[in-house]
Amino acid sequence: MHLLERIAGIILPVFIIIGLGYGYAQLRRDTVRGDMLAANRISMDVLMPLLIFTALASKNFDVAHNLALIAAGAIISIGSGLLAWPVARLLGYDARSFVPPMMYNNCGNMGLPLAVLAFGAAQLGAAVALFMACNLVYFSLGVKVLESGRDGPRVAFWKFLANPVMIATALGMAFAVAHTALPAPVFLAMKMLGDACIPLMLFSLGVRMCDITLRSWSIGMVGAVVCPLSGLAVAWLLDCVLPLTPDQRGQMYLFASLPPAVTCFMMAERYGQEPDKVASIVLLGNLASLLFVPFGLWLGLPK
Repeated sequence: MHLLERIAGIILPVFIIIGLGYGYAQLRRDTVRGDMLAANRISMDVLMPLLIFTALASKNFDVAHNLALIAAGAIISIGSGLLAWPVARLLGYDARSFVPPMMYNNCGNMGLPLAVLAFGAAQLGAAVALFMACNLVYFSLGVKVLESGRDGPRVAFWKFLANPVMIATALGMAFAVAHTALPAPVFLAMKMLGDACIPLMLFSLGVRMCDITLRSWSIGMVGAVVCPLSGLAVAWLLDCVLPLTPDQRGQMYLFASLPPAVTCFMMAERYGQEPDKVASIVLLGNLASLLFVPFGLWLGLPK
């Protein structure tokens, strides 16, 4: 019972904030887009980069100690895509619509807050490292799957690497490798701003859910199950071979159980790749996370 209470205490604050964002969007209706546009831009251009930089550059994060965990994040993302591919072929889905959301889970908006609540603020750097690995896989291999078999311009990988989040990741890793510390007042100011990103990301996720429909509910239900189950299957195999600490093991299982990211819907819209189907995968996947995230925590948390 103690473990169940701990899991409930971890996931309930996250879903309460998401629900508040959804409720706000329903209340404000058409004006909510304008309300959140500036907030989302500040979050992505300023707050999240500061959150990532301070997590990686803090004294609590050690690059060498977390290499196995970073590898686990990349392998889970790639492995989930490989397991999803035959499912798409078997059920007659377009792999360009079904496979990328299986590779890119919600390790930012949902994963970072859950990791802090489950393992403490000192382990945020490890969660950010998983986020980095997942981003690198999706915006290289995942986007290549999206672009496959179509005409028109391609999105250069360097453009993704040039965004503020990835620049902050590179700088944070450089500070971590060099064991260089910023002056304490400067670091504290940056950390305070970065910490504000976590509840704002959850609230924004709730708002964004209002734009997603269930017009293609069948593929959405399949994706909602395949994404976490494929991730957890790969994590279970990695648990047998990788030398992970108890906290790293818990982070890996939490990461593997997360639903598809809202970014997958936005990318499908950009490419015109059946965005209604991807939207259903994202929406039902995030609803199904009420079952799969507790299961992932149960697998990963010390009994």
